Amino acid sequence: MNKLMTATDVVAQLRDGMTIGFGGWGPRRKPMAIVREILRSDVKDLTVVAYGGPDVGMLCAAGKVKKLIFGFATLDAIPLEPWYRKVREAGGLELMELDEGMWQWGLRAAGMRVPFLPTRCGLATDVTKLNPELKTIQSPYDDGEVLLAMPALKLDVALVHVNVADQLGNTLIQGGDPYFDHLVARAADACYVSAEHVEERLALTPDQARFNTFERYLVKGVVHAPCGAHPTTCAPEYGWDMAHFKRYVASAAEEGGWQAYMDEFVTPGEAAYQDKNGGIERMGTLPLPVF
Repeated sequence: MNKLMTATDVVAQLRDGMTIGFGGWGPRRKPMAIVREILRSDVKDLTVVAYGGPDVGMLCAAGKVKKLIFGFATLDAIPLEPWYRKVREAGGLELMELDEGMWQWGLRAAGMRVPFLPTRCGLATDVTKLNPELKTIQSPYDDGEVLLAMPALKLDVALVHVNVADQLGNTLIQGGDPYFDHLVARAADACYVSAEHVEERLALTPDQARFNTFERYLVKGVVHAPCGAHPTTCAPEYGWDMAHFKRYVASAAEEGGWQAYMDEFVTPGEAAYQDKNGGIERMGTLPLPVF
């Protein structure tokens, strides 16, 4: 079955009020081409589940996010995501801020189709005070230990960016770190992937197969999106665009800054976005960050 779609096709599947999970991590391998298409749409009142980067910040700036379920929101080299910070400080978000382990555990529970998973994460911390919906559960065995019952983070849609996909929905992550994309994909009713390269059919070697981290039956659509993670990294192909990030960060301090950013980079469309950032040639050769 050929699952090729456009970013516009994917966003046409979204509805107001959906819960959407994003793959990647902070400013790394985010499905930004699809995020920009969401920004161009009328979709709103979303619950967003992410290890947040500019995906979270931009959707918050555009007023698309009703509730945010997250472990952090960062641009990494720029520690706090600027538009997330601005919207949060204005009181414009409903929040479920979690320990990173709890966030993963909630996705695992959803992928396993169980209502919760027990954990010690979050006990005796302010996480439980800030999230009164969290409950504890006592072990039914002789130990009687009281554990936190992390609720399943069930997603309507997962959006993930990968290095390579095929038309059947198989994926390949070549950057060495798969992050938690497999948990995001399995927690969702429907997963859509964007990819730097799309082939007719992947023929994976045994060494490559371990980087095909989630099953193709989960994938409902594949979008060919060269440099589709920009301005975030997509190792090993290109690094983040710090010049673009600085322009984006500056917009949060400017009067009318978000609309100016939209007018310059988002509204004109993806081809214009690439031109504004020096074209595929520049975007695809940005140096990878070194830590």
